[in-house]
Amino acid sequence: MLSELSGQAITRNEISRWESEKRLPTPFWQQHLAVSLGVEAARIKRAVSSARAKRRKERAGGVQRREFIGAMAALAIPLARTDQPTDRRIGRSDIAELRRRTARLRRLDNIMGGSETFPVYRAEADFTQRLIRESSHTEDIERELLALLAEQQQQAGWAAFDYGQHALAEQLYEDSRQNAEDARALDLAGNALAYAAYQQTTKQQSGTALATDSYEVARRVATPKVSALLLERKAWAHASASEAAEADRALNLAREALNSLSDRPEPDWVFWVDAAEIDIMAGRCWTELRRPLRAVPVLERVLAGFDDTHARDKSLYLTWLATSYLQAGEVEQAAATLGHAADLAAGVTSVRPAHRIETVARGLARHRSIPAVADLLTRLKV
Repeated sequence: MLSELSGQAITRNEISRWESEKRLPTPFWQQHLAVSLGVEAARIKRAVSSARAKRRKERAGGVQRREFIGAMAALAIPLARTDQPTDRRIGRSDIAELRRRTARLRRLDNIMGGSETFPVYRAEADFTQRLIRESSHTEDIERELLALLAEQQQQAGWAAFDYGQHALAEQLYEDSRQNAEDARALDLAGNALAYAAYQQTTKQQSGTALATDSYEVARRVATPKVSALLLERKAWAHASASEAAEADRALNLAREALNSLSDRPEPDWVFWVDAAEIDIMAGRCWTELRRPLRAVPVLERVLAGFDDTHARDKSLYLTWLATSYLQAGEVEQAAATLGHAADLAAGVTSVRPAHRIETVARGLARHRSIPAVADLLTRLKV
């Protein structure tokens, strides 16, 4: 019977998640459960509240685990190689080692904020620049070094953006684009434009022109994951500009690109792009477009399997879920979700989660008469 509540489809997997408390029923489903089971809605609500309190205790341990992992990662960061000679002959084996190192360092972004990673990423880019100027190498090797430098500058730009240094990030993205073009690495040139477009949207500027250019620049050489990444960022730019049809079209193209067959190797700088990433962006787009009935299901589903150790990203994504709950009138669920985001953001060295949490909290402020909201706003000092 639970799978056919009031004509609404509920999968067995969803019921299993409720039973195991991996996910808790939203107020909408709490009401249906009460009707189906013939009990007062207040009983269902109390049961969910009790489970949520247990989760908070478990999260405290999760935060400790995340901080431990971050500390271990920090210890593993190789020291900047300022003392290593750059006036030497560079060959393909050197390029391969530089790429492996860059790939390892890129993973730090999963669990650490920009203020911690920026010095490392900037030092790597500076070292590569010195190699280009001071080492001896062939023209082909120089192009590979320039492409690597473009990668490193994008990573450094992202870290600068993550801790609020926008002017520095813009300059790094522009330098990256120029180096990528000099290296004839059009996929990287397109990605630099996509980063710049994304940054524009955070400053309440339209990023649609840059986002469109980013895809057009890279389209002929882009692998499936690169195409998917540029298209999902294009979707976000359109959503931020309230262009729903264009956002939907770009999201569909991103999914098609991701699922297309190709025997070309993907660059490491898109290692994280997968179906879940496209779904997260879709949920964010539909939230931005005030379509909570489309946003909530996809965000709930993907975030249920998202590891809390990726605290910055999960806290950010939860703020969009909280916003969609608020748009749908599920105020208490919005407050609970925003509280989870705040728990995860504690100690994260990134300005973006704090900004998003404050923005959503201000939207909740008009519901301060609701005890759960009042408690959260007091905790957040809003």
